Amino acid sequence: MDLFANMPTGVAAVFWGVVTFSLLVVIHEGGHFLAARFFGVKVHEFMIGLPGPALRFRSKRSGVSYGITAVPLGGYVRIAGMEPGKEDELLAAALGRMADAGRIDAATLAEGLGVTRERANTLITTMEDYLAAEPIPDWPESRSLVQRAEGESDEDLLARVRKTVYRGQSAPRRITILAMGVLLNLVTAILIFTVTLSVWGIPTATRTIDLVQPDSAAAKAGIQVGDTVLNVNGTPIAKWETAHEIITSLKPGDPLTLTVRRAGAERIFVAVLGDSNGTALLGVRVSQENVRMAPLTALKTSFEWTGMVFVAVGQFFDPRTAATAVGNARSVVGISYEVANAAKAGPVQYAWMVALLSLSLGVLNILPIPPLDGGKVALEIVEGLRRKPIPRNVSLAFSAVGATLLFSLIFYLMYADIVRYIVKG
Repeated sequence: MDLFANMPTGVAAVFWGVVTFSLLVVIHEGGHFLAARFFGVKVHEFMIGLPGPALRFRSKRSGVSYGITAVPLGGYVRIAGMEPGKEDELLAAALGRMADAGRIDAATLAEGLGVTRERANTLITTMEDYLAAEPIPDWPESRSLVQRAEGESDEDLLARVRKTVYRGQSAPRRITILAMGVLLNLVTAILIFTVTLSVWGIPTATRTIDLVQPDSAAAKAGIQVGDTVLNVNGTPIAKWETAHEIITSLKPGDPLTLTVRRAGAERIFVAVLGDSNGTALLGVRVSQENVRMAPLTALKTSFEWTGMVFVAVGQFFDPRTAATAVGNARSVVGISYEVANAAKAGPVQYAWMVALLSLSLGVLNILPIPPLDGGKVALEIVEGLRRKPIPRNVSLAFSAVGATLLFSLIFYLMYADIVRYIVKG
């Protein structure tokens, strides 16, 4: 832990940023993976990192490849049959020829179906995506991974293959697969919040002063470290928030009467409040202690915090609050610095940060903007209402527009964070 704590700030931000974002994305993609496997949908890969060269192993039982890529940032799951657009009407015939021949190349398939080689290549790619075929290494052919049952037609063979791919699932199942990433992010956040609140507790301000700023109103009045505040301007103080509310309701220069307990005796002091940019300032800091919650109370609080994140995201779409929301938002750069600070503070603080980011990631992915999961769900609903697939070019166009908007915001936030954390330190 000393090694991590003593990292240079920039190195720590990169290290903890990579670790944390990879963890969050793996949790998110794990939701899609678990839902797909639950419904019997085939999965090509479940990888940690960006697509590229990787160390991997393939499960003989499921056929899924697991591993870590050369750039271990984030992760992804590749589910069979998720390509958008309508299936080629010759896919059944192509699948039948592949199964009967055992292996076939694009030129032979094109000649047999009377289509262009480009279209034949697309058909082979689709069969490989459905895990009905696989390329033969160092050879122009692909081999079949399915066998035709006795008396089975091309259409029946395709129907059997489609039962184990995303495209062949019912609309509710497809939506569930898409939504499970968000759900697992939310469940992870609520679980972490609940456990930390009930086991370690939440940092809560006490009434005992542990810092008096030099030359402040409190210092001039005689307030000392270790004093416990009992009464402020005639109001009994059971928790520090009450004292804070009274102080902030006053103006700089107003008198403040405090009754404190020092060495077992009560003493009264009068402080003339200082000025902090027009806000009344006493000039003290109180100590904190962790207050544990009952498990059910902790669970309720976790759901309340989840609701607050939904409200915060909604502020991006309210013209009255959008500018403030964007100004308070952080990109991957800013989040990496904040995560590094949390990790340095301790495992509980880091767990809280992971929970908050998991919650934020889940809520953001609900938004009906392609290519986010919410956008994909919206397209699935539209397709269900139309009772036919959205044309591939239209689906890709929507995704391109959504991606442009998202990346424009991301790049702006990254620029702001670079200025905030790196240029200005």
